[in-house]
Amino acid sequence: MTQPIPKTMHAVLLNGHGGFEQLEYRDDVPVPTPETGEVLIRTVAAGVNNTDINTRIGWYSKSVTTATNEGGSSGFDDADNDDGSWSGTALSFPRIQGADICGHIVAVGAGVDTSRIGERVLVRSMQRISNDPDSFECWTVGSECNGGFAQYAVARSSETHAVDCNWSDAELASIPCAYSTAENMLHRAHVGAERVLITGASGGVGSAAVQLAKRRGAEVIALSSAAKADEVKALGADLVLDRNADLVAALGRDSVDVVVDLVAGDGWPALLDILKRGGRYATAGAIAGPLVELDVRTLYLKDLTFFGCTFQDDVVFTNLIAYIERDEIRPVVARTYPLKNIVQAQTDFLAKTYTGKLVLIPPQD
Repeated sequence: MTQPIPKTMHAVLLNGHGGFEQLEYRDDVPVPTPETGEVLIRTVAAGVNNTDINTRIGWYSKSVTTATNEGGSSGFDDADNDDGSWSGTALSFPRIQGADICGHIVAVGAGVDTSRIGERVLVRSMQRISNDPDSFECWTVGSECNGGFAQYAVARSSETHAVDCNWSDAELASIPCAYSTAENMLHRAHVGAERVLITGASGGVGSAAVQLAKRRGAEVIALSSAAKADEVKALGADLVLDRNADLVAALGRDSVDVVVDLVAGDGWPALLDILKRGGRYATAGAIAGPLVELDVRTLYLKDLTFFGCTFQDDVVFTNLIAYIERDEIRPVVARTYPLKNIVQAQTDFLAKTYTGKLVLIPPQD
């Protein structure tokens, strides 16, 4: 017997750009209704991601030039709300954030086969706008539409993927944003059995990139804090260096085929120094600061290729589902929290004292 769908739900509303005060936990938010081509999902777990915090604090605004953590708790006074979202456009408030949605389909809209009801699913977090294969237009769950920080969420049926595995809900909820971001960088940079350096390797995306690069046969050099070195090595890294290490001294110039970077910041120039001639650099983050010093001569004299990675080809997420079902990867869940404790979860996220993912669990009654 299917469980009746209530009219209201518990959810966290983001009421504007700023600090934790903008997050409002409520128990009277209307349950959404699936429209044509959509499904209604009862959310059982939702991961915490950098993009959730970046969006809340307006870090994507070009007026912000510092590291995420500097405004993670209180926001940025100089953030411009007109370009405060990752897409460079104004965000609509209130918004239910949460780029990760793991749950079960409980209802469907017109045009969706009712046989989908009951499926255990993940929703692709970065979704395409256009069917044009040459278009890079996209939008993300929890930003341009409501996301997983609620008991129920609607999503396009076409972007909602059934998954058959024995993983916990928290493990599955670790996949959509972090693992698709990591796999997308590896996909775009055509990573194979070669030498790859990954920055921020203890975080959600970084730890995913370590596992996914190893799956492709790469030799993985990971950067993390010394305290997390053993945990990152357990993920599959062949060598773990302190994030503040002198990379040229430790590895040598022209010694790495690919750099997968999530950090940027002051240490960025060294990443190009260690790339081989013809090497590739892929990025999907800049948590240590978005502005870097580039000597353009290094770029062209070494024939380097840069990949900025946001839009995802459809195959990225379908591949992830296949990896899960073949048990080729397994996320590390550091901690789980009740949804109402989102501020504590984001506080711990910003402290970076863990390896892997933090996951929120909505009430299941």
